[in-house]
Amino acid sequence: MPVLIDRAPSGRGIRAPERFLELGLVNNMPDAALESTERQFLELLRAAAGDIPVRLKLFALPDVPRSDAGRAHLSNGYASLDELFDSRLDGLIVTGTEPRAPELSDEPYWGSFVNLLHWAEQSTASTIWSCLAAHAAVLHMDGVRRRALAEKRFGVFECTKVSEHALLAGVPVRARIAHSRWNELPEETLRSSGYTILTLSPEAGIDAFIKQQQSLFVFFQGHPEYDQRALLREYRRDVGRFLRGERETYPNLPRGYFDVVASDVLAAFRNRALADRCEELLEAFPTSFLEAHLNFTTGTTVARLYHNWLAYLCAEKERRRAPSREAPQSRRVAAAQSAERVS
Repeated sequence: MPVLIDRAPSGRGIRAPERFLELGLVNNMPDAALESTERQFLELLRAAAGDIPVRLKLFALPDVPRSDAGRAHLSNGYASLDELFDSRLDGLIVTGTEPRAPELSDEPYWGSFVNLLHWAEQSTASTIWSCLAAHAAVLHMDGVRRRALAEKRFGVFECTKVSEHALLAGVPVRARIAHSRWNELPEETLRSSGYTILTLSPEAGIDAFIKQQQSLFVFFQGHPEYDQRALLREYRRDVGRFLRGERETYPNLPRGYFDVVASDVLAAFRNRALADRCEELLEAFPTSFLEAHLNFTTGTTVARLYHNWLAYLCAEKERRRAPSREAPQSRRVAAAQSAERVS
């Protein structure tokens, strides 16, 4: 079945049949990654949907700092949070963004994020919180604080299934998942706060975990949505930041991602960069060559997990369908009142 992406202005969206799942993607990624993030989630949902029809609507937090180009992109097909709060979505996916403040609660979008979290709890059957969004959500919900890593957790890591939750039905015991973050959540604190760990890695720590309250919240510290070249694009970006003097140290290679040939080529490029640090050198970065030497494929594991999530949403859509269901405006007011009580 198709996955339709709805970029129409409010009130003039795609007229999808009632049987369609209504999903929202709150894309908070930096400007350079906005389009690739849209594409990655759309491709993942198409691979996962099977016979489940899906309509996807795009949103973004209004307080994430943007360039003129970023704001222009959002103006072409993204809806506001007000429109989200007035909508009826079955499920929601919320991405992270690059951290700007030492404390998450000091980020410029914190207030909007908290309002979104409360709306999602009351108004969706399930919401996925990705990477930094997962860290922000558990901080607000239960005071679980992330802790800084000595170096970036960056690469592809083997993660093991440690739960028999229905979301993992048909998922292999072990799967390789991309991670990219500077912080981590302590396993013991999450468990003691009522979270269920789904998958974890001896090297990367917790990968996926959940908490069931009014809505099923699914959290990923990793990036299961990443396509094959996402870590390459991110590594090249970090190399460029070093060459421009925006970071002090040359970035480490992503773990388990490049084959031996690519690693040797990149070691030689690193030596050139350390000897002659200038932005012009980035033009010689061997992107096309490296694309043929990646030790990572997205495979069917992540699609299976997302299919299970979509199936859960379908079951909840049927269960929740009732004449007494609240109107969207009432649910929006309730979410706002709940947010005010905790602010």
